[in-house]
Amino acid sequence: MIDLSIIIINYNGEKYLEDCLCSIEEYTSKIVYETIVVDNGTVDFNLRSWQSRFPNVHFVINEYNKGFAAANNDGLGVARGKYVLFLNNDTRLISNIFYDVFSYCEKINSPIFAGCQLLNSDLSKQESIVEFPSLWNGFTENMFLYKLFPNSKLFNKYYQNHLDYYEPVEADVIKGAFMFCPRDIIDSLNGFDDRFFFYSEETDLCKRFKDMGGRILFLPQYKIIHYGGSTSDKNLWFKYKNQTIGKIQYYQKHFSGFNFISVIIIHFIGLFLRGVINCTVGIILFRKNLFIKGFFFFRQLFVYPNNVFKDKKES
Repeated sequence: MIDLSIIIINYNGEKYLEDCLCSIEEYTSKIVYETIVVDNGTVDFNLRSWQSRFPNVHFVINEYNKGFAAANNDGLGVARGKYVLFLNNDTRLISNIFYDVFSYCEKINSPIFAGCQLLNSDLSKQESIVEFPSLWNGFTENMFLYKLFPNSKLFNKYYQNHLDYYEPVEADVIKGAFMFCPRDIIDSLNGFDDRFFFYSEETDLCKRFKDMGGRILFLPQYKIIHYGGSTSDKNLWFKYKNQTIGKIQYYQKHFSGFNFISVIIIHFIGLFLRGVINCTVGIILFRKNLFIKGFFFFRQLFVYPNNVFKDKKES
């Protein structure tokens, strides 16, 4: 019996992947686990070298980038554990967290998804949970109210920066960098919805789980380092474009009528404002990077994905 299947997606992130796998070997004990790495079309990925370096890791090789959701589902196809952990390749363990979270979940009578406290490389706290997207949350985000009132429970509900947890608490969405889930529940949900390519797939998965009565717990006492943006930050347009596509796709799938139209309008107003602010500040301060970010926000105004969820059977 395998207690835990660890599924890691890699795409042109070999240095982070090596550090992640080494930390798993260093810290993990008292639990029977398997590690599955799905490479999503990395250029010149040397499978033989990786197998020699990590003989206990199961490698799944995709010839092209199938997207985060589809690649995780490929990992699920070979996973054998009672629990599944979706783990980013740009993470590093600092304790025997897998055993700790496994033991915690085993004591809970009802099925749960569990997330941990994500840390930056300097060990400062990183945003680890958010609320589900809503019309109000979209308004406070795109009108920068969460920036103006960072400690407000009313204006900063989406990012929850005003909250500082030390004990387990129920949440809406745990970040996809660390998602600890019962395998049977993941199977009943048919895994990730692979119509999402990159971004919002974990939000959709959490939404479907809670809609079926599931509980999502944030366990801040357990921590892991998450570098964040290790691959996407190398190509900012890829990152920004897919963030917009993922958000709009989530709205297409879970919103309708007045709420859908309103949240889309608010989203594009937010893109326009960010474009104006970044370009203006970039010009005033002679900051090329800010001007480029502003240009990418303007460019997102012309991004709108086809509704692949319309008139189709939901996952």
